[in-house]
Amino acid sequence: MALLGKIRKQFYREDPGQLKRELLWLWSHVCRHGRKIALFGLLGLLGTLMSLASGVASKYLIDAVTGQGPELLGRAAVIMAVMMVGSLALQAVSNRASASIHIRVKNEMQHMTYGRILRAGWEALEPYRSGDLLNRLTSDVSTVSDGIINFLPALISSLVKFLGAFCIMLYYDPVMAVIALLGVPVTLGVSRVMLRKMHRHSLEMKELTGEVMSFQEDSFRNLTSIKAFSLADRFEDEMHRLQGTYTDTYLSYNAFQISMSSFLSLVGMAVTASCLGWGVYQLWNGRITYGSLTLFLQLASTLRGAFSALVSLAQQMVSLTTSAGRIMAVEELPAESRDVPEGLQRETGLDISMERLSFRYKDGETVLDPFDFTARHGDLIAIIGPSGEGKTTLLRLLLGLVEPTSGSAVLVGASGTRYPIAAGTRGVFAYVPQGSSVFSGTIAENLRLVCPEATDAELEQVLRTACAWEFVSQFPEGLNHRLGAGGRGVSEGQAQRLAIARALLRRAPILLLDEATSGLDIATERQLLENLRRCGMLNTCILVTHRPESARFCSRVYEIHRRQVTEVTHGI
Repeated sequence: MALLGKIRKQFYREDPGQLKRELLWLWSHVCRHGRKIALFGLLGLLGTLMSLASGVASKYLIDAVTGQGPELLGRAAVIMAVMMVGSLALQAVSNRASASIHIRVKNEMQHMTYGRILRAGWEALEPYRSGDLLNRLTSDVSTVSDGIINFLPALISSLVKFLGAFCIMLYYDPVMAVIALLGVPVTLGVSRVMLRKMHRHSLEMKELTGEVMSFQEDSFRNLTSIKAFSLADRFEDEMHRLQGTYTDTYLSYNAFQISMSSFLSLVGMAVTASCLGWGVYQLWNGRITYGSLTLFLQLASTLRGAFSALVSLAQQMVSLTTSAGRIMAVEELPAESRDVPEGLQRETGLDISMERLSFRYKDGETVLDPFDFTARHGDLIAIIGPSGEGKTTLLRLLLGLVEPTSGSAVLVGASGTRYPIAAGTRGVFAYVPQGSSVFSGTIAENLRLVCPEATDAELEQVLRTACAWEFVSQFPEGLNHRLGAGGRGVSEGQAQRLAIARALLRRAPILLLDEATSGLDIATERQLLENLRRCGMLNTCILVTHRPESARFCSRVYEIHRRQVTEVTHGI
């Protein structure tokens, strides 16, 4: 407990309880896979015991060859052969077991973390960049899963190897055992300094890695814009700057590691030389045999290696707890409540009613002042206004992605029942966001994401309504035409129409279009809106647009300007 207190003080001065929480979290995952870890640890322990037995057998083999107990030659040779073959077989089995356990634990933890990210509240995820989340999902999960499997078995194996080598050496020559331990205090002192610095470096490197990954992801996503504005040099320079920061941080710690490791190696060499000198002296005076000298040197090396492994495990624990803390931060994000209000799925003729509703983000920025908004069953409503005024935020409120700061937002059924809008009411909406929202895969696969059982005839129906069937039918593979990442393989307007078709296939009563027709010409947009009126697949449509022409096709229009939401016209 005293040691834990020291480590906690060194690592978490700002939050003394963080280390304890991380260790308890890691222990819960160790318990989850206890049998697998115990099996892997048993294999490692057997390998360690075989290695020690092989060392002792080598002593008697050398003594037998040099005339000290020749009758033991055959027995020692057999024992050594059995131990060597056994160690080789155990190593192969252990490697296979490690790989099998590691991939299963990693997949399970990655799946769980991925699910937590998908189900976290929208605002809770805002502080995290996509590259940072991806780094936690890959690098941190891999570090933790590997540590969960290997740490305890490696700790037990190293302890047994250390104690076993020391006890054997103590049995044959107590002075040699004491000499072999001379480097321990120095190693402990140096390791304490390294551990204190390692946690800070580990966290800094993970944050820098996430920043680089986010920058690369943003660059590839906006590659067309980068090329169009001839920004390749600027982005390349920024990438070089980020790499420079990463390199400087990495090399700074690497220089520290090399200096500390070199010092420890020098201490190890001095201890080995001392052991060798004492052994030669004992051999010169006839107090030990050649086999004993060989055993002592082997055990001294084993002792030093085992102790170094224990120190490395302490350093690994720093990286392990750092990654555990980063994963825990994601797991502790508040999850959305997806409970569907009772009776909502049976309702027909849903209206939307927002009364004295306002919204501001957690950072204090006010987006929408108190306003009233109504969308009645069958309405085709346009929301217009300059960019950045809160049009998309209004749709996020409708989808339950964010909660109002004040006021109420409800769905009103034909029965008169009022259902507060939240994540659980999201099922009555079909949403088409700005930009391309199609995924890599075939057109049919994209559409069936929202309705896996849909027939080809149903796919054709929604594609016709979205004015997309004309170009889809021209592809040689038709519905099986394959799209690349981000909708590569179709134009922006075509991708938008595919996204609208997918939303229609959901057959939700309310359709939300967030600038989803910006890539269409006026004639195609007008035809699409007319199709939406007549298709019978939805009851209400809310269209966010910056085009005045689009608003003319709608029955009602709301304008958002300077945080104010105002109904500006009726019956257009």
